[in-house]
Amino acid sequence: MNGKWKKAVDMLMTLALLFLMGYQFWGEKAHEWAGAGIFILFAAHHILNWNWYKNLFRGKYTPVWDFQAGVDILTLFSMLALMYSGIVLSRYVFAFLPIESGLALARQLHILGSHWGFLLMSLHLGLHWNMILGLLKGKKKNISRSLRIACFVFGLAIALYGISVFVKRDFFTYLFLQSEFVFLDYEESKILFYIDYLSLMGLCIFISHYFGKVLRSFRFS
Repeated sequence: MNGKWKKAVDMLMTLALLFLMGYQFWGEKAHEWAGAGIFILFAAHHILNWNWYKNLFRGKYTPVWDFQAGVDILTLFSMLALMYSGIVLSRYVFAFLPIESGLALARQLHILGSHWGFLLMSLHLGLHWNMILGLLKGKKKNISRSLRIACFVFGLAIALYGISVFVKRDFFTYLFLQSEFVFLDYEESKILFYIDYLSLMGLCIFISHYFGKVLRSFRFS
């Protein structure tokens, strides 16, 4: 039962994350409520995975464990930045709070947290991609070599397009706060927008999944 809850929470978080990136399509009020929802889901995710924290300083460390822990900790920081900045900037959900200062810092943190958070949560998905593939293949114990190659080629194509999206969407500028204003195209197609962001998510999944495979191939005494 716990496993089913984890899967449901992770799926809802992924959908909410994509929804939040399309701020210009849904408006500020919907954006705030979805943001409050993803914080609740994020808290639920950590409660359901509490054993990870209990075992954080136990056992043997491996390169893949270090990579995963680094991604998870950075994701936590980005979500905390989003939580703080979202509350400060809120005009609907948290409007009852008497906050009158810190808006400039909150805007900067929101840009950083949203862009870093999107990439880090996508990297996190990639590190657990084997579990997702296991669910998709169901009771089949083995996947043919030709199907594995086809999946790799398909994933690589998505990743290559994701690189072009990273450049086109000017992610580098926002990741390093070279601009304090995010360009939003209110006229663009929702379908094309989400294809772009799914491809960018696919790029991160591809990188972390196969980088994780490389790290797991190392043997340490």
